[in-house]
Amino acid sequence: MSDLQFKSPKELQTELGRRIRLLRLSRNIDQESAAEKAGIARTALQHLEAGRGSSVQTLVRILKALNYLEGIEILAPEPTINPLALLQTKKVPQRARRRKRSEPRTENP
Repeated sequence: MSDLQFKSPKELQTELGRRIRLLRLSRNIDQESAAEKAGIARTALQHLEAGRGSSVQTLVRILKALNYLEGIEILAPEPTINPLALLQTKKVPQRARRRKRSEPRTENP
């Protein structure tokens, strides 16, 4: 079991920043070059790597600049349907809808 599960959101943000920094360094790219390639300010990259509040846009731009878009797939994989689960269900999955009222409406005269 991963110890990430027991970390606070702030700790997770710091860990994500640390890993992005390691990814950047493994590609031998300095902060200035990575920020320029991503089209963001160097301070935005510094904040992201330090885990001090950043936007999703900054994260995506850096992942793209580091040529690591599979990070998005890992972060939020596309949901798939299990074929065996489909065989076990009787109804075809549909959008969830609000239940209709069980009592008929009465009109006010």
